[in-house]
Amino acid sequence: MRIYTRSGDDGSTGLFGGGRVGKDDPRVRAYGAVDEANAHLGVARAALADDAELDALLARLQHTLFTVGADLATPAGAAARAHLTPVTDADVEELERTIDAWDAQSPPLTAFVLPGGHPASAALHVARAVLRRAERDTVATARQYDLNPAAARWLNRCSDLLFVLARAANVRTNSAETLWDPAAAGG
Repeated sequence: MRIYTRSGDDGSTGLFGGGRVGKDDPRVRAYGAVDEANAHLGVARAALADDAELDALLARLQHTLFTVGADLATPAGAAARAHLTPVTDADVEELERTIDAWDAQSPPLTAFVLPGGHPASAALHVARAVLRRAERDTVATARQYDLNPAAARWLNRCSDLLFVLARAANVRTNSAETLWDPAAAGG
């Protein structure tokens, strides 16, 4: 199997389960943003090689993100949907429990947090921001296509979790967290 097929040279791409759409189709934007966030999680994992617990959680999130992307890339009614196990509201609730557990590892918030600190924390913040875009793209796509409604909710909670994990990564690596100081903006 070759990596390149040339079939997309006309500006179209194939969906999982058949059919082609433009590369600028809302569905493609949504699952593309999910893929981008997944890549940033890979960067975060590479920076946290010594934290097995956090690495295992990020690995699970990467697998689930791939599942969400496949769900978004598969039209309703396509036979390929039989091979998917889409996220559900139970998965959203599991993320909420995970958020609560990891949030307890960081000091209480007293101000907005600026992305940064440890390289893994910075990568998690980037992934968080990309997931917010993926969520927005998914919501917009759902206006045009029949999508799994739990997907957007899962992306929302996952971005919340990544914020909490970015803070936890700084705590676990003894890296400073920078709080927003409106006076520091100058003007």
